Amino acid sequence: MKRRTQLIKPRIREILNKKLPEGLVDLLPKHWVQIGDVLILPLREELLPYKHEIAKVYAEVLGVKTVLRKGWILGEFREPHYEVIYGSDTVTIHKENGILYKLDVARVMFSPANVKERVRMASMAKPDELVVDMFAGIGHLSLPIAKHCKARVIAIEKNPYTFKFLVENIELNRLQDRMTAYNIDNREFSGKNIADRVLMGYVIKTHEFIPKALEIAKDEAIIHYHNTVPERLMPKEPFATFEKIAREHSYETELLESRIIKRYAPGVWHVVLDVRVYKK
Repeated sequence: MKRRTQLIKPRIREILNKKLPEGLVDLLPKHWVQIGDVLILPLREELLPYKHEIAKVYAEVLGVKTVLRKGWILGEFREPHYEVIYGSDTVTIHKENGILYKLDVARVMFSPANVKERVRMASMAKPDELVVDMFAGIGHLSLPIAKHCKARVIAIEKNPYTFKFLVENIELNRLQDRMTAYNIDNREFSGKNIADRVLMGYVIKTHEFIPKALEIAKDEAIIHYHNTVPERLMPKEPFATFEKIAREHSYETELLESRIIKRYAPGVWHVVLDVRVYKK
């Protein structure tokens, strides 16, 4: 039975009110992220001397095995840098929209804020379309397409540790007959003019990979292009950049849809475009 958050918070507050110095209970986090049975908890600096005691109470009340202190997502592979403050096992299985995602929450990025996009992908493709996921991760976007749309998927993931979970997730969801995984840099992928649909679920530097996406795409295809955009450049961007690069590679473009996924940083948004491309 799913617990109701509004019933949990008073219980956490009640327990910690007896354990923390006066006033600190008002600084306890009212929101957290739960992935499988691992909790990611944001803690203010004033609470850090009591972080282990706080984490233990949240774990016991919420019924999780491990608690991480929220940190930063950094680097080429968008890896979390989180501190384990309760428990030790950070590998879990998260169930969402009928999909099982196995991952190491401490080392592999999985954003609950992207749930709408993962659910949307579950209805985007046609059966037997060939979809190439250039930044597959653990299968965030490609598992729903393979499972719910019955599409064929080539999933490319460069990070060896993340790739291990991608392979496990293909097996967990019994998609071996529809998904093929490659542990390479997508720029080394040899397929050309093959994809009905290309997924570009990356941020910050995604525009650098547009030429490769066009090479993989058929003469007419759909590309789901993610990137981060300063608010001051919207709504012109990111489509203007995509259109310019596509034209340089002899493709015309049609913007089918533009969606904001989430706030990435102050004044910066994570955006996804659905773009139909046509070879001139």
